[in-house]
Amino acid sequence: MSYETIIVELHGAVTLIRLNRPDVMNAISTQMISELINAFTRFEADSGQRCAVLTGDERAFAAGGDIKMMADKTYADFYLDDITADWSACVAATRKPWIAAVGGFALGGGCELAMMADFIICADDAKFGQPEIRVGIAPGMGGSQRLARAVGKGKAMEMCLTGRTMDAEEAERGGLVVRVVAAADLLIEALKTAAKIAAMPPIAAMVNKEMVNVAFETTLAQGLFTESRLFQALTTTEDKKEGMAAFVEKRKPVWKGR
Repeated sequence: MSYETIIVELHGAVTLIRLNRPDVMNAISTQMISELINAFTRFEADSGQRCAVLTGDERAFAAGGDIKMMADKTYADFYLDDITADWSACVAATRKPWIAAVGGFALGGGCELAMMADFIICADDAKFGQPEIRVGIAPGMGGSQRLARAVGKGKAMEMCLTGRTMDAEEAERGGLVVRVVAAADLLIEALKTAAKIAAMPPIAAMVNKEMVNVAFETTLAQGLFTESRLFQALTTTEDKKEGMAAFVEKRKPVWKGR
């Protein structure tokens, strides 16, 4: 399928998805969300693809939602369209790991989009924020919820109420991103990390992702129970047998994804 607002490239077992509206700093439109849903659905369905990287360009990951597109929409328009709910459902259904590689601005919907990833690697020039209040609205794609979980209530509250941005150093210190790299090395480092994940046994990668996500959705007791059951399930896979045999025999494992 050909896309107009994103570019999809395959790098071995890694799918690279680039946001591609450079004239508006990759502002998120309804069409872009629709194309992202399609690209992620294809990524999830392709057994040869095991990790994805979502990125923008040098100036911006995504500078927010497309204000011109939203300006004249009414409550009924947003309610009846509600494509962000479709996108959220698509993210929830994506069991394979994916990374956000953020350079430049990740504001509003751009920050929300990045926070949907399993983790974020950012460039040293990255800036994150939820400035929706400046145009009379509030986060609408999970920003207030994910930001509070990542950096704590106080900082999330301050950022949502003042619209200020957070630079890369503060984002790493606060736990929003896992690593800060030089802007010139951002895509190289993100693809290298994704390739490392893609080289892992695919079922185990999906299960590890599920385990960590459960920690944010349930009680500690239920999370520990889920972890135990998922661990036990992995012991029945062919990849577990192969991985342990390869370890004992001091050779590289050959994963089957079963």
